[in-house]
Amino acid sequence: MRLGLLLTLPVANAFECSRAAFQGILPTNISASVAYATTVPENSTFQVPESNIAFPTSPVLLRRVCAVQINITSSASSAYSLGLFLPDEDEWNERLLAVGGGGYAGGIDFVSMVCPSFNNGNGYKLRTKAAGVCYGFAVAATDTGHNSTLEDGSWALDKEKLTDWSYRAMHGSVVLAKLILSAYYESSSLSFSYFSGCATGGRQGLKEIEMYPDDFDGVLVGDPAWWSSHLQPWTVKVGLNNLPTTAPHHIPPELFPVIGVEVVRQCDPQDGLVDGIVSDPAGCQFIPEALMCGSNVSFTSHSNASCLTGPQIETLYKIYGPYYETNQTFIFPGLLPGSENQWTNILGQATPNTIGTDYIRYFLFDDPSWNVYTYNFSVVHAADEAQPGNSSITNFDFAPFYRRGGKLIHYHGLADGLIPPESSDYFFRQLLKTLVPKGITVDSFYRLFHVPGMEHCTGTSSNAPWYFGGAIQANTLGVRPGTVSGTPGFPDAEHDVLLALMRWTEEGRAPERVVATKWRSDTLLDEVWRQRPICPYPKRARYCGYGDPDDADSWECL
Repeated sequence: MRLGLLLTLPVANAFECSRAAFQGILPTNISASVAYATTVPENSTFQVPESNIAFPTSPVLLRRVCAVQINITSSASSAYSLGLFLPDEDEWNERLLAVGGGGYAGGIDFVSMVCPSFNNGNGYKLRTKAAGVCYGFAVAATDTGHNSTLEDGSWALDKEKLTDWSYRAMHGSVVLAKLILSAYYESSSLSFSYFSGCATGGRQGLKEIEMYPDDFDGVLVGDPAWWSSHLQPWTVKVGLNNLPTTAPHHIPPELFPVIGVEVVRQCDPQDGLVDGIVSDPAGCQFIPEALMCGSNVSFTSHSNASCLTGPQIETLYKIYGPYYETNQTFIFPGLLPGSENQWTNILGQATPNTIGTDYIRYFLFDDPSWNVYTYNFSVVHAADEAQPGNSSITNFDFAPFYRRGGKLIHYHGLADGLIPPESSDYFFRQLLKTLVPKGITVDSFYRLFHVPGMEHCTGTSSNAPWYFGGAIQANTLGVRPGTVSGTPGFPDAEHDVLLALMRWTEEGRAPERVVATKWRSDTLLDEVWRQRPICPYPKRARYCGYGDPDDADSWECL
């Protein structure tokens, strides 16, 4: 149901930040109620409700906002919630920013709703009082229609809840948020709407473009879990490849760092500089046999050794290699060399990660007792046929979004150990295959950026420059979540990818690079250590051979 075509608002008078006031401006033709509406003073803490088990952290707000939660009935058995942070009208930049979720989590991510920091001199009419206040967005998020932790998919037995999680809650929340803004801000009107999300949030952004291309003017997606029907079976399959834990081919987690060290030794020099960062893992001709144990190491003693046995080497090939069906039908890419620091999540447990098994049990088969050890290729066929919840991106015709002037920036950490980065390359190729025959120059509205050394959405284990204001990145920067956002010290479109998206959307200036930053201490934000460009795919950053390698201008996109 396209809610944007059906919702109508009653005439509203000026009102305060209260439940009664917001209830009075809700559309009359949907079932919705205001859970709370309260003013949160500047620099105070917004207390997240205790029921929000997915995102329990209470953010420190950088400015005064009206915090609102609205519950919307979506079917006879389902409902979802919309969360809003609304700045005062003289602080509003006349823009909406919607933020995405993560995994199977059910809850409003209030920390991600705290807007990025900013200072004057940008040209975007972003009203500010001083350095450190927010851009000025009105910010929206949804709980996606259920209450659960990130890896719990048991709620998906209710297919109405699954529909909410897949797309209905985000779209309905955006439509309602826009209508509320039109009533809440009496003397201003919405100029642009943006989206920012990573992983499941990235999937949500792409799904919005696929199904509702009018919802957003600019979309920022990171490490997207866009191909549910293949990603989640792959999660199970790659986990099974390293099981059971008692088998000779099993690689125990204590050997993951050993593999990582050898990857860096072999793959680091390719970008022209030996610095501990694997910049082109897909281009590295990694030779796992260099890790082979000598004849004096047995299976019972090898876990304490810095080497792998023959059967373990074979497992390593399966981890890095693409997943094909027996008839050579491509299923999903493998993990890239350099991602070993995050392997424990999907390769280091006694059973495959529940992100994969819960998809099959609850999303696909409606069978909580499904035995993971019965997994075979038929699971992928069943998922492709059923497309549970319609969560995968299956239509790559983004022409409607392109024609209305929409802009899409997509990035993926090359050290992502949860969602293989080459799944984003595959998405890139599907867009080309679909849109080029229509006469559309894809990079006129879409750019994909690879981020060397960045793990899943955020962070690094190789001291790589990874921070550029991407979705949820600010949550892992600084001493306390919600106190840091934007790119501290670099509030410009060169260093902040959300600003780059805004500049592209509003001024037509496409990003030719985005500079990523690494501090000596990402917690203390004490000193900038390294800055390097991340380049639009298929270009890659390469050291010029002279100048300070920690200066972004010593690198070029080739």
